[in-house]
Amino acid sequence: MDKLQKTVDEWKAMLDPEQYNVCRLKGTERPFSGKYNETKTDGVYHCICCNEPLFDSKTKFDSGCGWPSFYAPIADSAMVEIRDVSHGMSRTEVTCAKCDAHLGHVFPDGPPPTGLRYCINSVCLDLVAR
Repeated sequence: MDKLQKTVDEWKAMLDPEQYNVCRLKGTERPFSGKYNETKTDGVYHCICCNEPLFDSKTKFDSGCGWPSFYAPIADSAMVEIRDVSHGMSRTEVTCAKCDAHLGHVFPDGPPPTGLRYCINSVCLDLVAR
């Protein structure tokens, strides 16, 4: 996959301040505040930074964690997993494989069939309805 690269100024021009903070600076939105936390719309969730498809709504579930949760990405190649030891925790960060946008984290406490919970910030996503 060809990487999408932009300068800091280009990212700031295309993203609103919250999107920039989360996607480019590895921030997070407040739990239960994101527009997709409770969404049930059928479609595909794309990266807000590069429009790469990331998750199918068929894999979305209500985890109760306060962020949209999915049990699998649309393709393994859509994400990169990175060990994250920030904030005194050991977690696995997930980023967009195409543009390196921080999306959230993946945890091993999800439902079958994968047992994974991709906990993703709404501001990183754009839902394209079917």
